[in-house]
Amino acid sequence: MKRLNKHSFIKSSLGMGTVEVVIIIAILVALALTFRQALTNYAQSVMDYVFDEGKVIGQI
Repeated sequence: MKRLNKHSFIKSSLGMGTVEVVIIIAILVALALTFRQALTNYAQSVMDYVFDEGKVIGQI
């Protein structure tokens, strides 16, 4: 594999996959922080329905 200096590495596409993954993760974290309360309420309601009321677990 040929050695890339700093300038050619920036212009090459070898590092683009990592940058794209980091940007996607950052967007997902930002969305999770923005809608944290709504996601927590939804998860809690699902857990209450499945485990507390016994509708789903009781039928199994």
